[in-house]
Amino acid sequence: MDNPLLDQAGLPAFSRIRPAHVEPAVRQVLAENRARIEEILATAEPPRWDSLVMPLEALDHRLARAWAPVGHLNAVHNTAALRKAYNACLPLLSDYSSELGQHEGLFRAFERVLAEQGPELEPGQRKILEDALRDFRLAGVALPPEPRARFRAIMQELSSLGARFEENLLDATQAWRLHVTDEARLAGLPEGAKERAAEAARTRGLDGWLLTLDFPSYHAVMSHATDRELRREMYQAWVTRASDHGPAAGRYDNGPVMADILRLRQEAARILGFANYAELSLETKMAASVDEVRGFLEDLAGRSRKAAEQELAAVHRFAGEPLEAWDIAFWSERLREHDYQVSDEELRPYFPAGRVMSGLFDTAARLFGIRIVPGGEVETWHADVEFFRLEDSDGTTVGHLYTDLYAREQKRGGAWMDECQGRARFGDEVSLPVAFLVCNFMPPVGERPGLLSHDDVVTLFHEFGHCLHHLLTKVEWPSAAGINGVAWDAVELPSQFLENFAWHPEVVERLSGHYQSGEPLPRALLEKLIASRNFQSAMQMLRQVEFALFDIRLHGREATDAAGIIEELDTVRRQVAVVPYPDFNRFAHSFSHIFGGGYAAGYYSYKWAEVLSADAFGAFEERGVLDPETGRRFRECILEVGGSVEPMDAFIAFRGRPPEPGALLRLAGIDGDTASAA
Repeated sequence: MDNPLLDQAGLPAFSRIRPAHVEPAVRQVLAENRARIEEILATAEPPRWDSLVMPLEALDHRLARAWAPVGHLNAVHNTAALRKAYNACLPLLSDYSSELGQHEGLFRAFERVLAEQGPELEPGQRKILEDALRDFRLAGVALPPEPRARFRAIMQELSSLGARFEENLLDATQAWRLHVTDEARLAGLPEGAKERAAEAARTRGLDGWLLTLDFPSYHAVMSHATDRELRREMYQAWVTRASDHGPAAGRYDNGPVMADILRLRQEAARILGFANYAELSLETKMAASVDEVRGFLEDLAGRSRKAAEQELAAVHRFAGEPLEAWDIAFWSERLREHDYQVSDEELRPYFPAGRVMSGLFDTAARLFGIRIVPGGEVETWHADVEFFRLEDSDGTTVGHLYTDLYAREQKRGGAWMDECQGRARFGDEVSLPVAFLVCNFMPPVGERPGLLSHDDVVTLFHEFGHCLHHLLTKVEWPSAAGINGVAWDAVELPSQFLENFAWHPEVVERLSGHYQSGEPLPRALLEKLIASRNFQSAMQMLRQVEFALFDIRLHGREATDAAGIIEELDTVRRQVAVVPYPDFNRFAHSFSHIFGGGYAAGYYSYKWAEVLSADAFGAFEERGVLDPETGRRFRECILEVGGSVEPMDAFIAFRGRPPEPGALLRLAGIDGDTASAA
C-alpha cells in the first residue's frame, strides 16, 4: 500500500492520508527505529555525538514527521475512523517511548558521551545530553524489573486516558444543541452571531436558529443575550460538559477518567521515588519546588484580591440586582461599554481576519527582520486553511506556516500551535520548521469575511508567538530546536510577550480596517480600546491563579475520586475566587490542559512565564515598542536558541539581569503593593 505517512519528502499529503494508513505507518517506523537503534549501539564504539546522538535524533525526527499529521488531523478533522486509528497507535507510541527511556544500553552510552566528549562539545549539545540523562532517570531506567514494567504500563494507560478525556469533551460539546424559533429569545445578540446561528439551522434543515457550544456561539450568548434564562441554560450546558450533571449527565462523564489519571500519575511518581506527581512534574521545570509554586501563586492572589473584589462590586452596582454566575459576563460587558464607550461588536467590523493577519505579519517583520508571504499551492485539510512562507531579510526561507482560524464541527475547541515538522540538519540534509496555527474564531457568513473581536486578536498574537519560537530557531538538533527542550514554565514566554503588541496603538492601526470601507479604526475608538485593556484585570488574574493553584494542589495530594476533585476545586475557590460558582459547576471535567494536555502540575507556567514576558516587553517600552534593534536581540537571545540554553540564562542575555516580578502587576494595572495579603 502506498502510504503517504511514510513519504517524508516535502510537506504532508493531507488529501491522501486515510485512517487505514495510520497504524501500518506507525508500526513500520517503530519497527525500523528499533532495529536501527540496536545497530547504532553495536557500531558506535566508543559512543560519540556524531555516531550515537545524531543518528538517534534522526530516528526521532522521522517518527515525529510521520505522527504529526495524524495528531493534527485528529484535532482539526476528527472522524470516528480516524479516532479509532489514532487511539490504536497511542499504546504503541507510549510503549516505544518507555522502552527507549528504560533502555540501559542507551543510558550508559549517553553517560559515556557526556563524560568522555563533554568538554569539547558546544553548550547546547551538553544540555541535550544532560536533559536526556535526566529523562532516562524519570522514565525509570534505574528501576528493578518489576517496577520498571509497571511504570511502562502506567505510561501506556495514561496516554489512552488522556485521549479519552479529550474525546469525551469534544463529543459532549458537539452533542448539545438549542433550537430557537422565537427570535425574541436572541435579543441582544450581535447580528453576526445570529446569522451564524441561522446558517447552522439551515444546514440541518431547520427553521429559526441553532445555538451550539462552540466558543464563538457560547461567548456571544453569555456576553450579549438579554434573555437571562437563555444565558442560564447555555451556561449550565457549558460548565457541565463531560460530567455527571447537566443536560447530558453521565453520558460522556470524565469523572472516572480524571480519577484514573490522578491515581496513575501518583503511582508513577511514587515508583520513581517522589512524594507526589507535582514533585515529579517540577523536575523538568524552572520552579524549584511545589512550595515555591504555591507561594508564587498565593502571593499573586493576595496582591490581586482587593482590586478583584472592587471590580466585582462595580459590576453588582452597575447591574443593580443580585447576580448569578451566568450574569457576570453579560453585565461586565455592559459595564465596559458604559465606562469606556466601546464594545467588542462595535470593534469587530474593523478586525477582518485577512487584515489582522497582514498586520500581525507586518509587526513580526518590523520586529524580527523577516517577511511572511503566501507559500504557494499545497495540500490542506480544509478550504479555510492558508499556507505561508517565512523568509529572512536576505530572502532565505526559514520555515513555513499553516493557519486554520475558524470554528467548525469535528474540530477541537480552543486555540493552539503545534509542530508539523521541526528544524534539523543531518549531514547535507536540512529540514526547515513547519508550524500549525489553529484557532476557533467566528467564521465568515455569506459574503462577509471572518470578523475578529479584539480578544481574538490577542489570542492570535499569542499563538503566533509560539509559532515564531518554533520557526525562527537556529538550533539544528531536533530535541532542542524551537519549543523542544524548553522548560515548560518558560515555553509561554514568547507567546505572552507577543500579546502585548496587540494593544499598542501603532500596531492596532496597522492590523485594523473596516471590512467594507477599509477605513481605519477611528482614533477615538482606538483610544477607548487601549484604555479598556486592564478592565477587570485583577478578576482575570485571580481566575488564572485559581486554575493553577487547583492544578498544583490536586497533583500534590493523595489521588482521589471525582467527588474529591470537586472538593479540592471548591477549597481553592473559597481561598482565591471572588466570583461565586453554582453547585452544578463541573469545570474540572473540561480542564483539558491538565487532563488531556501537557500542563499537569504545570498550569502555573502561564503566570510564571508572564512574569518573564512582562519584564521582557519592558525592554521595548524603554527603547521603543517597535524598535528593530531590541527585536533583533529578542530574536537572537530567546527565539533562536530554542531549548539549547537554560531559560533564565536566555532571559538574562536579553534583559541584562534576572526578571523583576513587579512587571506583571504593573502591566496588568494592579497596585499590588497596597493589596491585602491572602
